[in-house]
Amino acid sequence: MSVTSKRAQGRRLMPKAGRWIGVAALTLALTSCGITYNSPTVNSAADGFQVTVLEMSPTVVASANRSAYAPQSLPASFFANAGGGSARGVGAIPPTPYLPDESRETLEFRPLPDVAPQPYRIGVGDELLLATKSRNSVEELSGLLAAANQRQGYTVRDDGNIAIPDVGSIPVAGLTIEEAENRLFQVLVDNQIDPTFSLEVSRFNSQRVAVGGAVRSPTIVPITPNDLTLGEAIIAAGGTDIRDREFASIRVYRQGTLYQIPLETYLQNPGMQDKLMQAGDAVFVDTSYDLDRALEFYRAKIDVISLRQSARNSALANLQSEINIRRGALEEDRSNFDRREKYGANGRQYVYLAGEVRGQNRFALPFNDRATLADVLYNEGGFDTTTGDPSEIYVLRGDPQAGYGDIVIAYHLNARNAAKLILATKFEMRPDDIIFIEEQPITKWNRALQQLFPVLLRSAQNAL
Repeated sequence: MSVTSKRAQGRRLMPKAGRWIGVAALTLALTSCGITYNSPTVNSAADGFQVTVLEMSPTVVASANRSAYAPQSLPASFFANAGGGSARGVGAIPPTPYLPDESRETLEFRPLPDVAPQPYRIGVGDELLLATKSRNSVEELSGLLAAANQRQGYTVRDDGNIAIPDVGSIPVAGLTIEEAENRLFQVLVDNQIDPTFSLEVSRFNSQRVAVGGAVRSPTIVPITPNDLTLGEAIIAAGGTDIRDREFASIRVYRQGTLYQIPLETYLQNPGMQDKLMQAGDAVFVDTSYDLDRALEFYRAKIDVISLRQSARNSALANLQSEINIRRGALEEDRSNFDRREKYGANGRQYVYLAGEVRGQNRFALPFNDRATLADVLYNEGGFDTTTGDPSEIYVLRGDPQAGYGDIVIAYHLNARNAAKLILATKFEMRPDDIIFIEEQPITKWNRALQQLFPVLLRSAQNAL
């Protein structure tokens, strides 16, 4: 090739090289100026706004949660029910028996105090049998025994005395049998009567214990010289009549004090059964929960309502109609609320999501409850850590003391350490809060290059 032709070829290549150099210079200029891609970020210096960035900590979260806020409430119809109505013509509905829940409470144990055995003392109403030495024939003696078997004798009167013919009134109330014998002996001697006799109590009526409640045969048990225990008193009433022992107790009312022994404790501890009873004690076997008794309760109440079957059915039909009307009104009110909610006519309170979230959206704050930062984030699917920067999570809130004007508080959560996400479960949201998550640094470069490459290709094509 001649020198002339080489010079001509060089002149043709120089414009192309210049174009490539120009394209490269343009690329560097665009990249350095940063005009290819702008991503949102949180800066303390903003045009027209005063932004205060606060790092989230337990103290800061507690301070933010103290701001005045009352969640919106659902209409009262959402908390009402149709009710029981009133069955006209049926009469008052009987009260519902107590039905405990699955978690029953432990019955309180108030043990019956021990009492020392005491000799039996004669009291008003007791019948005494006085047997004296007889000079009669065997036939007459047999008649006397027959009279004793008919429980004939001397009854202690209200004044505490017994009246013996040819002797008079003798006070015996409050005396033991031995003391009463000594007194009778002295009276017989004073009246010059042979003091050979024997005295016994043929019927014990002065000291008694009442037993009732869930027993087979409620009764009144007398106290005798042999003493009376709690177990003997319950046995005298036929024993307990209980299906659900864990809900039953034995209550003893004594001299103004009420004692309670859970039935399971009573059965497992023989010492409880051997407790001595005193005159005037009242024993009541109580059960708070017995399905069979509840059923009998309702049957008895229904039997009391003496209405013909047709009248009862009519009254129950009216009751059902009244309940259905109430239920229909409640359902209509709730349905109308749902329709207003569908068309946004209820004036809901929202929190807004922006930045690197799964979907930029708004989150309606719940009724009658409070939502946290974690509730909002993870209700919407959270954020993608490949594009979102966990160290740059912000909650933007207008300063309430500034009237939501130009002052913004940015609560910053640095969740690079995942343990700090616990703060998100404590931070309460407020209406019009904005949750913003910045991009990862690599994401900014990637998106900038995605926008820059088409420009470079077009420039290269034009240059070629």
